[in-house]
Amino acid sequence: MRVIAPEPDSAEDSTDAPPRAFHSIARLFARFGRGALGIVYPPQCIACNSATGEPHALCSTCWAGIPFISDPVCARLGTPFAHDFGPGMLSPAAIADPPRFDCARAVAIHEGAAKAMVARLKYGERLDLARAMARMMVQAGGPLLACADVLVPVPMHRGRLWQRRYNQAALLANEIGLLAGKPVLLETLRRVKRTPPQVGLSRNERRSNLAGAFRIEPGQKAVVEGRHCLVIDDVRTTGSTLNACAHILRQAGAARIDVLTFTLVPDGA
Repeated sequence: MRVIAPEPDSAEDSTDAPPRAFHSIARLFARFGRGALGIVYPPQCIACNSATGEPHALCSTCWAGIPFISDPVCARLGTPFAHDFGPGMLSPAAIADPPRFDCARAVAIHEGAAKAMVARLKYGERLDLARAMARMMVQAGGPLLACADVLVPVPMHRGRLWQRRYNQAALLANEIGLLAGKPVLLETLRRVKRTPPQVGLSRNERRSNLAGAFRIEPGQKAVVEGRHCLVIDDVRTTGSTLNACAHILRQAGAARIDVLTFTLVPDGA
């Protein structure tokens, strides 16, 4: 098992620590270096590349264009309601086709700047976006993170991972783990079947496509047994992939399985 967990804070007081004057000078040079770097490479919006006042931030236009999700939402799927029907209300989709996970939340609808950020991280090799997106996910998934024991990123088949060189779900999970102080299980859930891309497939086709695609690695059942698992991914469409992951985790004995993504497609299209 490979677990990524936050490193403990190092001791600040030490008999070998340099004098405070040295730290002050070091901070001064660090500020000067950042300022000089900002002149040569001015900070840009992480979504549209326009100028911003701070690095790794969104411009005001893109920020205003993100369709953030807020209450009221479906208690299971996290999809937004047009009207407040009271706490615990389920959407027609959650009633007609209950998910295999317990609860799901997302930062935004998969549109506009939010959709652009997912695409840049996933296909544009903008790995720097993971930290900014993770900060938003920590805020959106606060209650789920508070009771989660472990974070489980949706795994990528090793063949596709070899081609892309990174798994965006794992990047997000690692950043969220660092921010929230939660361990990340990178090698517990494995994708053993290389399935065709899900884009363009119907809900039923997606489910059939994912049959037998995931498994718990040998000897790893004890890592999730009786624990609250929070599955991490970049986007949720029909939920078929997340349902498949939840099914395997449930078989391994997970006590509860929640889902946190950056965006969601409300109608599963």
